[in-house]
Amino acid sequence: MRDLINGDFLSNLWLVGFLALAAGSLIVAITSGYLKARKCQPKGFKWKQFRFEAVIAVVSVAFSGVVIGGAQTWLKKNGYMTFQHEPASWYVVLFEYALYFFSFDTWFYWLHRWMHNEPYYKWIHKLHHRSTSPNLLTTLSVHPFESFINGGWMVIFMTLYSVHDASVALIGGTNIVMGLYVHSGYEFFPKWWNKTWLSKWFITATFHDHHHKYFTANFGGYTTIWDRICGTVHKNFERDFVTIKQRPLRQQVSAEAVPAE
Repeated sequence: MRDLINGDFLSNLWLVGFLALAAGSLIVAITSGYLKARKCQPKGFKWKQFRFEAVIAVVSVAFSGVVIGGAQTWLKKNGYMTFQHEPASWYVVLFEYALYFFSFDTWFYWLHRWMHNEPYYKWIHKLHHRSTSPNLLTTLSVHPFESFINGGWMVIFMTLYSVHDASVALIGGTNIVMGLYVHSGYEFFPKWWNKTWLSKWFITATFHDHHHKYFTANFGGYTTIWDRICGTVHKNFERDFVTIKQRPLRQQVSAEAVPAE
């Protein structure tokens, strides 16, 4: 029984459960009309921009693989980056995961705001902001230097702190899921999300979509904490979030359109 509640088992269970839930949810979302109703910017998608982002994504991924992957390999080979391979208790994994989660959010917020200052915006971040209505590929459509900023903290964190394998699985999975979700262009969180004290601190797709739409607000990577502290939450965010969630899943046929019998 003890083996069933260790961190490795729980992290694997989380990943399998998430993938199963995601696959089932996608099928339901498409067939029910949910995706169409929950698009943050219903008329924002452009094929020309999508093709451009596909090219930039290939370059960015190649750069990340060589530079970040190479740095990580060198650090591990020379003993600077080590991992704890033994099973860990769930609370140890939770601590390591939370430590990374909130430290990355701080790293990302302040470097993200820095990249919005000239001339750094023009040199680095403007490429990512060519997408004013983000999609999944926008996650990877970044300047090579920005890909280092986005992925660099994971390398730094795991060099400074020797984490357990289960924590690495959760951290890596969160990076992928959050990056894709906030750039998806679709709002999946429930309407009450910004109304409760706990959930309102975690960002949504609408939150980051507003960053791409307006450029000057909503800089957080995982949470709204720094945005709320620094007053950089966009004034229309909570209103627009509710508006998206109130759209009917299927358009009602007007009474005038129904033929008389």
